[in-house]
Amino acid sequence: MVKRVAPALLAIALAACASPQGTYPSLAVRDAERATGTLQRPERYVPAPPSAAAMNDVENLVEQAHAAFESYRDKLDGVRRAVLAARGAEVGSDAWARASVAIAGLETERSRTMVPLADIDRMLVAAATEGARTAEFKDAQALIGEMVDFETAGIDEIRSALR
Repeated sequence: MVKRVAPALLAIALAACASPQGTYPSLAVRDAERATGTLQRPERYVPAPPSAAAMNDVENLVEQAHAAFESYRDKLDGVRRAVLAARGAEVGSDAWARASVAIAGLETERSRTMVPLADIDRMLVAAATEGARTAEFKDAQALIGEMVDFETAGIDEIRSALR
């Protein structure tokens, strides 16, 4: 039975591949496929500057970040002293607890610096979404970002000294 069915299936498959000569469409470019018209250069887009209110908000946020950063720097030496006093102390001892609370105070100050950074990030996204100029927001973001990076590095250094 297989000997009879196999040639029949082969004949059907080959018949599907066959077609009469000249029935394929031409591959030449048709008139509708030809490019027509002229390409005009688009006008150069110049983003609008941020509003005065937005710039005022940015200045206020930078001032808030500076105030938090200065508070962090004021507390930094005291925290280092507390950690130095706790060096070698057992986890859970009074000296270790004082140092841990002092580090938590530094983290609070870093958080106070990060809040204006988050607000500027939000303003930057809004300006970019609206097609406005973002350079002013990016400058403030970079400035506050450097403060946060400095604070984070200090906290990491102090934490590693406590361990």
